Amino acid sequence: MTPGARLQSAIEILTDIFQMKRPADRIMDTWSRSNRYAGSKDRAAVSGLVFTVLRRRAELSAATGSGEARLLAFAALALIEGQEPDAISMLADGGAHAPAPLSGEEAAMLANATLPGAEAPVWTRLNYPEWLHAEFEMAFGPSLEMEMAALLERAPTDLRVNILKTSRDKALAALGEEGVDAEPTPWSPWGLRLTARANLPGLKIFRDGAIEIQDEGSQLACLLTGVTPGEQVVDLCAGGGGKSLALAAMMGNRGQIHACDTAPRRLGQLMPRAQRAGIRNLQTRILGAYAPDGPERDLAGLVDRADCVLVDAPCSGTGAWRRSPDARWRLTRQLLDEYCAAQAEVLARGARLVRPGGRLVYITCSLLPCENEHRIGAFLGLNDNFAVVPPAELWPHDIALPSAGSDGYLRLTPSSTGTDGFFVAILRREDRP
Repeated sequence: MTPGARLQSAIEILTDIFQMKRPADRIMDTWSRSNRYAGSKDRAAVSGLVFTVLRRRAELSAATGSGEARLLAFAALALIEGQEPDAISMLADGGAHAPAPLSGEEAAMLANATLPGAEAPVWTRLNYPEWLHAEFEMAFGPSLEMEMAALLERAPTDLRVNILKTSRDKALAALGEEGVDAEPTPWSPWGLRLTARANLPGLKIFRDGAIEIQDEGSQLACLLTGVTPGEQVVDLCAGGGGKSLALAAMMGNRGQIHACDTAPRRLGQLMPRAQRAGIRNLQTRILGAYAPDGPERDLAGLVDRADCVLVDAPCSGTGAWRRSPDARWRLTRQLLDEYCAAQAEVLARGARLVRPGGRLVYITCSLLPCENEHRIGAFLGLNDNFAVVPPAELWPHDIALPSAGSDGYLRLTPSSTGTDGFFVAILRREDRP
């Protein structure tokens, strides 16, 4: 592809993202499948520009006075990548597969555009919706700007070593033999972080099930469940099952994990991964839509019997904005309210499965108090037979514990721990006579 064709492709993809309001990675995948002539360098260049615009959309819109994909792409080249207006004009020359030539108004805009300065509102400078500002202020206080700036960075690719099959040291050596550069993650005892791009599906160690892609924060959330061999564990919102696989390894294939979800398509991907990973203590359960009697009907044999119920709740995903920068612009008040309602429902349903003395572990990849502290506070107000368990009580003594708040919850953020943003609350059922 010519440089002009790459630019035009990025503009078309951005236009689709803005209009269709579908996740950017899906639209990028569709483009890649439809344009198989595009080589790896072409795809990297196109996706790089697309995601730069998505990360810096508020700044670029303020600089151009426009939300149009074409202008934002030009502005990203000029203001972030440092290209001169004349160089951009050469890319947009109207040739085959290239953008149409810049109009006089566009050329003037590029010549005079500047990114917002310190006087601009913080949500413009740091690229998040204004209506979420109060939530982020409540979450971070004086650290808000540092935390939101970290969410603009690109996320690393983290791997979880499958301890059923190998050790971290051996996995690191095997990756090196296949030409992949990686290093141990700072917190998770199972984690490796890639230091360069790699075609993971093409690696023998990946095909053998000895490694899985999983952010270090997600690994730490699993570690905090404290599951042990022989327990009955329910992963109530399993999705693709990444956490279920980590829990199965922690349990050494002893006990039972019930991976549950309402979406057969998502759960259908789990069992082949489990077989590849050598996991034998996992079964999947497709749940009906969450009706009031859902868990009693679908998991009747586990009511009041589960040692640990993991509620990896549906949420806004604000903690994963490094990976999905477009998600910050797709989130609405209505959608956030729907997430909060769903969180209350799955917490209540998960609680019914926990045995006396057992644990209910609530996890979100959200940074918003309305989905985290406030959600747990509301649950505890209705369920006085549950109490917060301090993270240190379940944390392995030979591993450093990321800082936990005095309220007993664990919070992970890109700025503080170098992971995606996660919130973890551990609640123990303590029935009183």
